[in-house]
Amino acid sequence: MQVPLYQAKAEFFRMLGHPVRIRVLELLQNGPRPVRELLAEIDIEPSNLSQQLAVLRRSGIVISTRDGATVNYALAGGDVAELLRAARRILTELLAGQSELLAELRQVEPQSGRTGPRAGL
Repeated sequence: MQVPLYQAKAEFFRMLGHPVRIRVLELLQNGPRPVRELLAEIDIEPSNLSQQLAVLRRSGIVISTRDGATVNYALAGGDVAELLRAARRILTELLAGQSELLAELRQVEPQSGRTGPRAGL
């Protein structure tokens, strides 16, 4: 039985839904990196990083290659980097909208007879 596309997409986003995985993908946008470099950039135990890399590898988003004792990781394709750039654009727009709303809330409102920090609410 085939999984509906919307369910497959939800599983995909759930797989991405871990801060360490996102950070690894961000670091790999600039090209392949050995595990030791990823560890230096991410404050995490080696075993935890290994688990997160395994999830990304099983999903097919990253690939690993061995060069002697060194294991290098890379993005499997450019679409993941584009997805991260799109997420950045979306978050930028959302946060810009929130800062505009915050600025509006901070504007001085006409006196309502109340004073104090909650007077305008």
